[in-house]
Amino acid sequence: MKYKSVFDIIGPVMIGPSSSHTAGAARIGRVARDLFRREPKWATISFYGSFAKTYKGHGTDVAIVGGLLDFDTYDERIKESLTLAKKNGMKVRFIEEDAITDHPNTAKVKIGDDEGELELVGISIGGGKIEIIELNGFQLKLSGHHPALLVVHDDKFGAIASVSNILAKHAINIGHMDVSRKDVGKMALMTIEVDQTIDENVIQELTALPNITQVTRIAE
Repeated sequence: MKYKSVFDIIGPVMIGPSSSHTAGAARIGRVARDLFRREPKWATISFYGSFAKTYKGHGTDVAIVGGLLDFDTYDERIKESLTLAKKNGMKVRFIEEDAITDHPNTAKVKIGDDEGELELVGISIGGGKIEIIELNGFQLKLSGHHPALLVVHDDKFGAIASVSNILAKHAINIGHMDVSRKDVGKMALMTIEVDQTIDENVIQELTALPNITQVTRIAE
């Protein structure tokens, strides 16, 4: 019966008193899926704060797994996501964490398969809106509500300018940009949210730039 209540909370346009626990959770899961570029074979999901206390009653567990299955917030399959994940061979584990975080609705999602792993931390800030605040150890700010680019690059002079120049050449407006690095001169990450859809030829041009390791496009 709890699975049915997910849709009483979300509704077709995410209307309800706990959209942060359901629609937001689904979007966190779906961003993780987008970044991983495929359906994972396993997922370890850690809930903090309010998420840890209420995730079963509010359907946060089924919502975030639904996102990993690439279901949108209004997709009725979300209510069966745990069953569908198991049917697909995805092993899912939930952990209720006691640690205090800056935001009460925080989830850490670690996913993987035989080819690789990914770990992100997301927060649900209300009304179905989210922010991804950490990715594989990099600090960032990604809303998931605009087209975006994640550019892994060497922390060297000119890397940021070269990426910006390519976007300007294609008349792509930058709405928000963050740069995070683990150490001076080592690997760094650009998080760029833009106002327009990003074509594949732009991705190819960015990938061909010096000092650029990986370019990942995230659709709105």
